[in-house]
Amino acid sequence: MEEALNFQVIIDNLTYFMIGRYPSGPLGGLGLTMYLAVVSCILSFFGGLILGLLSLSRHALIRHPVNLFINAVRGIPLLMVIFWMYFLLPALMGKTVPEATTVIIGLTIFTSAYMSQIVRAGIQGIPKGQTEAAISTGLKPWQAMLYIILPQGLRNMIPSFVNQFVSLIKDTSLAFIVGVSELTHVGTQINNRTMAYPTEIFIFIAGVYFVLCFAFTSFSRWLEGRLTWRKSI
Repeated sequence: MEEALNFQVIIDNLTYFMIGRYPSGPLGGLGLTMYLAVVSCILSFFGGLILGLLSLSRHALIRHPVNLFINAVRGIPLLMVIFWMYFLLPALMGKTVPEATTVIIGLTIFTSAYMSQIVRAGIQGIPKGQTEAAISTGLKPWQAMLYIILPQGLRNMIPSFVNQFVSLIKDTSLAFIVGVSELTHVGTQINNRTMAYPTEIFIFIAGVYFVLCFAFTSFSRWLEGRLTWRKSI
C-alpha cells in the first residue's frame, strides 16, 4: 500500500526554500529566483527597447546587423545562451564571474531579443500619419519617435511586457544547470539530502511557480483591460 504524501519536508525547509542561507549566507531559493527575474526583466526592457528601435532604423547598415543578431539569438535555446555566458565571460574578462551574473546576462540577452519584437510591433502599430504629422511640425524623425510615437507604443506594449516577465520567471529555473541556488536548485538539494520526498518537493516547487505566474498573468489581463477601456474613452 502506497503511503500518503507527506509535506512535512516542505515545512521543515520552508525558510531554505524561500531565501536559502540568507542572511548568514548567500541569497537563494525563491528570493534569488525573483532577484534574477526582476533584474533581468529591467535590463531586458531597456535592451529590447534599444534593439527594437535600431531594428526599425532607416539605415540599412544599422538595421540589418541588428535584425541578424535578434534572429540569431531567438533561434538559439536559452540553455545554450546561459552556457555560453558561463564559459565565455570568464575567458573574455580573464577572471571569475559570479554564476548569478552570467545567468542574468544570458537571460537579458535572450529576453531582449524577444522584447525587441514587442517594441517593433508596438511602434509599427501606430499609424504612419502620426509620424508624418509630427515631422511636418518641424520635429526631426528621432524627436517624433521619442516624443510622439514611442509613448503611444509603450502603452500598447505593457501587457506583452508583463507576459514576457512571466516567461522570464519560469526561465530562471534553467539557472540550476550552472549551480545557481534558485528555487529549483534548492529543491534538488533538499531532495538529494532527504532522498525520500521527491514528489512532495517538486509538487511544492511547481505550485510556487504556478502561483507566481498566475498572479502576473492575471495582472496582465487586468492591465490590458484597463488600457483598452481608457483607450476607448
